[in-house]
Amino acid sequence: MPDVRVKICGLRDAASIQVACDAGAAYLGFVFFPKSPRNVTIDEAAALALEVPLGVAKVALVVDASDEFLDELMAKVPLDMLQLHGKESPERVTEVRERYGLPVMKAIGISSPDDLFQIDLYAQVADQILVEPKQPKDSDRPGGNGAAWDWKMVRRKYWTRPWMLAGGLNADNVAQAIDMTGARQVDVSSGVESAPGVKDAEKIRAFIAAAQA
Repeated sequence: MPDVRVKICGLRDAASIQVACDAGAAYLGFVFFPKSPRNVTIDEAAALALEVPLGVAKVALVVDASDEFLDELMAKVPLDMLQLHGKESPERVTEVRERYGLPVMKAIGISSPDDLFQIDLYAQVADQILVEPKQPKDSDRPGGNGAAWDWKMVRRKYWTRPWMLAGGLNADNVAQAIDMTGARQVDVSSGVESAPGVKDAEKIRAFIAAAQA
């Protein structure tokens, strides 16, 4: 069985990018959402993208972004994938894919089995799906809160697109999460931080090692 592919999200400095790449990350995520402690500007991301070696996918996490913002983002930052993390409709996902010609990953929040139908719906238009816990109604952020959830809801599910497991993962539980769900891709942000938005080199290494053990 191939190695589990790991995405380290919310990167904000060149040193953490180097650590993640050296440890074997397959994807690096840059967050463009001002309310997040991991937010970066387009110019900051453009500089950080230059630190990423070939073969590691650069992913932009955006939330209900306008064409104007995405036009500037695409013009300045060499990206490999767009991650839509807001309330984008299937029609909007299709628009973004067609306008920019990049693979699109759509994040889907799950709080009960009744939410799973969305995965089949968005799998018709997105290239990948990110499955995570649905955020509380009073949350002002669409993700990255480190919330744990019941992985059994996606246990051994097989969808028509590659999917990625996220939410509350860290070095101590990622192997269990992979074993329970059968996920071949995992995403982590707060689980490899020493403080909100501050990546920890040892936690990054430990997470990737645990995911691929």
